[in-house]
Amino acid sequence: MLTDKLPKSGFLSQASETLLDMLTSLANEVKLNQGDVLFEQGDEAREIYALIDGLLEVSVLSMDGRKLALNMLRPGALFGEIALFDPGERTATVTALEPSVLRRVRYDDVLDQVREEPELAIDLIHLAGQRMRWMDRQLNEQVFLPMPTRLARKILYLTERPEGGASTLALSQSELAEFVGATREAVSKTLSGWKKLGVVDSARGALMVVDRPALHALADPDQF
Repeated sequence: MLTDKLPKSGFLSQASETLLDMLTSLANEVKLNQGDVLFEQGDEAREIYALIDGLLEVSVLSMDGRKLALNMLRPGALFGEIALFDPGERTATVTALEPSVLRRVRYDDVLDQVREEPELAIDLIHLAGQRMRWMDRQLNEQVFLPMPTRLARKILYLTERPEGGASTLALSQSELAEFVGATREAVSKTLSGWKKLGVVDSARGALMVVDRPALHALADPDQF
């Protein structure tokens, strides 16, 4: 039984009624506690997911076993669609950073629905296109941008709140380092400098953006 309503945020805010109906009529509910792993990189891919409530981390392991955090998913996110187009293994690990509620639909049911409602394919192609553009942007930033610029952009992205609210990030410096592919020491030194400038502040394990325009300037220095 589905106990939570679909959020009107993230990808779901622009989804068709056909997709929303599928996530209501064909989905099962999944609940995760903080720290639970939804699936791991290399697992067989069988379902597509919508995040209803909570916060999820997407990460991968490098060849030498080092973890690299890629993204944080918030309510309204739809994910797990890649294997619909290219069946195979999960390309990343998804872990709950806080108690989370999801809806899960089996690929076979999704494909059956696409055959009956071709409009659904437009949503899935749109989602895949967004994912490809985002991954391409992340790769370009990782290769061409210096670490402080990557860090500023990542903090802005992770603290973006479409619904408003404080720009606070409950991640350790080690976890932030995973997101930008840097050492904790390098991230700590950069954040210390920004704190002295009044751009960010920290307390009780959380990073707070104090001067968002200044952080935007650090994230895109060529524009200022």
